[in-house]
Order: sequence, then structure tokens, then C-alpha cells
Amino acid sequence: MLKPPFMEKRFETLRKEYPVFTYNSYNWGKQGDDLLLTYDFSIGESIRFTPSIRFMNHPAYSRFYRKNGMKCLENFVFHIGMIELISYWKCCCPPEIRIACAHLDEPALKWWKKLYYHGLGEFFYLNHIRTSMEDFVQIRCDSDRRIPMERFELQDSHIVPVGGGKDSVVTLETLKSESTPPLPMIINPRGATIGCVAASGLSEGFLEIRRTIDPKLLELNAEGYLNGHTPFSAMLAFHSMLAAALSGRSRIALSNESSANEPTVQDSDVNHQYSKSLEFESDFRDYVRQYLSDQISYYSFLRPLSELQIAKLFAGQPAYFRVFRSCNVGSKSDIWCGHCAKCLFAFIILSPFIAPEELAAIFGKNLFEDETLLPTLKELCGVTEVKPFECVGTREEVCMALCESMKRYMKLPELLEWFSNSPLYRQYREKDFNDLTRAWDSNHFLPETEALLLKRRLGIQTIL
Repeated sequence: MLKPPFMEKRFETLRKEYPVFTYNSYNWGKQGDDLLLTYDFSIGESIRFTPSIRFMNHPAYSRFYRKNGMKCLENFVFHIGMIELISYWKCCCPPEIRIACAHLDEPALKWWKKLYYHGLGEFFYLNHIRTSMEDFVQIRCDSDRRIPMERFELQDSHIVPVGGGKDSVVTLETLKSESTPPLPMIINPRGATIGCVAASGLSEGFLEIRRTIDPKLLELNAEGYLNGHTPFSAMLAFHSMLAAALSGRSRIALSNESSANEPTVQDSDVNHQYSKSLEFESDFRDYVRQYLSDQISYYSFLRPLSELQIAKLFAGQPAYFRVFRSCNVGSKSDIWCGHCAKCLFAFIILSPFIAPEELAAIFGKNLFEDETLLPTLKELCGVTEVKPFECVGTREEVCMALCESMKRYMKLPELLEWFSNSPLYRQYREKDFNDLTRAWDSNHFLPETEALLLKRRLGIQTIL
């Protein structure tokens, strides 16, 4: 691993060598039956990126194409470029971003600056880059051309982004009871995402988006340019807006939970899940109303719940046990690797609700018996200052899940044995586990009818 002084120097050197990143242009149009978006970004004179995104044709789009021209998509296409560019900017971190193809007012530019800064919190932290919201970049528009918001004919129904894990499964299964079933959306389908949609039995299939990274970025990463996490869920948000318009649906139901609000680094604003947080969701909703569409509502259907509550609901859906996956390491081969923080967290959070034998069959082994995972367990529990930089639950609910899971064993496996002897067990063992599974976080944007629907699933009888 590169040492902090080197990374700080590399950051400053690249910024001096490459002072300007430019969003030059965007294009969109039909390629066969699909909608193809292409972008042109550059860093100085020597580095150019031309990524593309393909919205695969779907029967739900046919009405849109009949009633609307391609021109009305421009605002969505431009804004997708605004979120895509951050993946390319970060390789050199130029101190200035120039938007050459459209105009955004000062409040909009301020909004983007906040998203870029907090969305790159993990990137800055792990690369040992010390900077501030004020200093990390300046954004300016070189164009006076404003893109108008358009209006569409939309039905009051959902699209649901599906990632292949337990959360979107719970959203799909809960919303299936509505008069118009939800339409799943998948970016770059893989075995788990396709398998979850198939298990849902939803007959319309799914909206498919194929997103490609320009190979030039991968070359630069291999050469030692800066690399790291970008706000994927923010990218998903902007892509889903275009998918909602194309499919004629007025609601985008995400599956982000209240647990995503907890910082990854204690006592800081560094959060791997920033673009899954309530703060981003609130900011995005405000931005959409002002600059994109006042017809499409974006919100997380699971925001009132914790990871523990979602795990409880998922445990009642055995049809998904063999197809869902949350492991990033094993995503390409569609497996649980059994060695990473995501695998261990998923195992822990499900362990109070699924029998040990069944859980071991899902993951390929009982992860509580793997002593090599002890350092990861300590990070998840809060023994260390920093949680794993993954989409995992809060430190409290990990500890509560472990306390509850211990009741399922006559002889504790190695990781639970360690936990039983730790101060954390003494801290959490007297807390009421059932109180956590009945909790309801009132900080959410669910319409009342959907809040009632979710409460019924959870067994909560009254509005809180």
C-alpha cells in the first residue's frame, strides 16, 4: 500500500499537471431498438474519455417513443453525464471542472459540489488526501444554453432498482400486491440480479441498462493515477430518472435503509454509503423537483427500517435463498466468496432469523466457524474506529444480531465464542432484540399508503 505522504504528493502533482476537467458534450439516439447515450470528457489536451450507456429496448418504452420525440430526453441525458464525470475526474482530481455543453445556475453547481465532495469521502480518506469542500474543486459553466424540463404522461406505479441482494427483494415482494406491479430495473445484469427478478415472478421482465467504463480510465489506473470509490447510488438515481420517464412510471422505489446513515469512520462524515443516506435522498428529491421533473418521485421504500428488520422480512422469502448475492468479490462469478466483509455481514444479519444449517447451505459454510474472519468481525462490531468500506449495517445491529444468534447454538462456534467474551456482549446482551425489530424511523419520504403497506408486512399496527 502506498504511504500517505506519497499519495498527498501524487494528488498535488496531478492537479498541477492537469488543472482542468471538461464536460465537452453528450449525444443520444436510437441504435437499433436501443437508446444509446455517449459522452465526451477530457482532461487537458492529452486525456479523453468517451463512455457510453445503453438503455436496452423494453416493451414499456413503446408508448413513450410513440408519443414523445427524442429531444425531450435531453435534460436527463445531460444530467447523467454530470454524475458519470466524477468517475473520470477522480483519476487526476483537476482543481477546475468546466461544463461546456449546458448551463447550470449557482445553486445547482453548489448542489453538485456537495455531492462530489461527500460522494468521494471514502476516496479522499483511503488515498490520504487532505482537502475541503471549498478547495477540492471549482465548477463553472462555459455555456449559457439552458435545457428546459419536460412533462410526460406517467402512471402512478413503480420502478425498483434491483442489485441482487436481500433489500431489493423485500421491496419487490412488498410492492407486488399493488394493482400495477413494480417494474424491476437492473444496471449491468448478472446472475443474482436476473435470478432475483425471475424468482419474483414479475411477468414484464426488467428494464436493462448497460453501462460501460472507458478503457482509457482503466489504463490510467494501471499506470498509477488515482483510483477509488465513487457514489454509485447517485449514479443509479440519475439513470433511474430516465428509465422512469421512458417506462411511463412516476415512482422510483429504492431499497436503502436507515442503517445507511451511519458513518463508516466514527465521528466523521466519511460514509461509504453517502449516496444511500437520507441526506442524499432529501437533497436529490429537491434537485429533481427544481431541475429535472416535478412528476417523478424518488424515495427509498425501506428507509424507515434497519438492516435487521429487512433481514427478518427477507427470511420469510425462501424462494430467493439460493439466488440472492451481496458479495462484491464474488459478483463476477456469482458466488459468496466467504472471506469478505459483505459475506460476513450478510451472514450475521440473517443469523437470528435463519437456522444455522440453512444459512451454511446458502453461504457454502458456517462463517462463524472461520477464525480468519475475526479481524473483519471486530470492524463490523465497532471494536475498531473504521467499519469495512462496504454497504453494511450499524455497529449496534451487528452486535444485537450476534447476541440473538448465540441462542441458536449449543456450542458456540469460534467467532461467537470470541464475541461472548468481549465487552460488547456485556454491553448489548440485556437490550431487547424485539424492540429493534419493531422500530419505525419516521424520517422517510414514503407516501402514507406505502408506509401502511410496509408496516403491515412488519407487523406494526399503528402509525408512528
